[in-house]
Amino acid sequence: MPFDIIWKTAVMYLVVVVSMRLMGKRMIGELQPFELAIAIMISELATFPLSEKDGNLWYGIISIGILVLCQFLLSLLSVKSMIARTVICGRPRVVIKNGKLIEKNMKKELYTINDLLEQLRILNIQNISDVEYGILETNGQLSVVLKSQKRPVTPEDLGIETKYEGLSLDLIVDGVVISHNLKLAKLDMDWLLARLKENGWNSPGDIFYAYIDSEGKFYFQPKLKASKNRIVNSS
Repeated sequence: MPFDIIWKTAVMYLVVVVSMRLMGKRMIGELQPFELAIAIMISELATFPLSEKDGNLWYGIISIGILVLCQFLLSLLSVKSMIARTVICGRPRVVIKNGKLIEKNMKKELYTINDLLEQLRILNIQNISDVEYGILETNGQLSVVLKSQKRPVTPEDLGIETKYEGLSLDLIVDGVVISHNLKLAKLDMDWLLARLKENGWNSPGDIFYAYIDSEGKFYFQPKLKASKNRIVNSS
């Protein structure tokens, strides 16, 4: 009996992980209502074969597969049709305009002032009067456009020319060299080892994290254990 529960649990765990992976990369807070409903149903169905004494494992797997297929079809339909997208996902609604609350729209969405103030605080906005437009998105998140005089100053506002900044590339993560990123940076293993040796480290396995920025500057941080060993050996 214990072994039966163990392998069923392992199988259902893998099924749920694969199912959620197939549903896409959005975080739970960014899911559309129908996606959240399917995610909840999948979690419930995954526990059925484990909680029921004679629960059939295949019933749970097939049911989850059907839900994933439904989610895929609804997502495809929302991509293909604007009307279907509006029906399935709803539409964004303006809840703040020119620093004033749109009470009518808030009531339509059952969106309270407390909900709105909470999301404004998360965005580090204290005053509703600073907001030009506040838009309640279909996933429940609040998007905000600040009034022009309340927006942070940018180099462009000051007439300052800035250099191009590309993405930094991870070269070592937890002691493992990311070969793909080395190639993207048009570098090789010899270059990486040379940079480490310049700083007194011989092995990438001793490095917790290393990256190179868009200007070609190399940064790294050794593992805590490796640093402690070095201190002990040196003393």
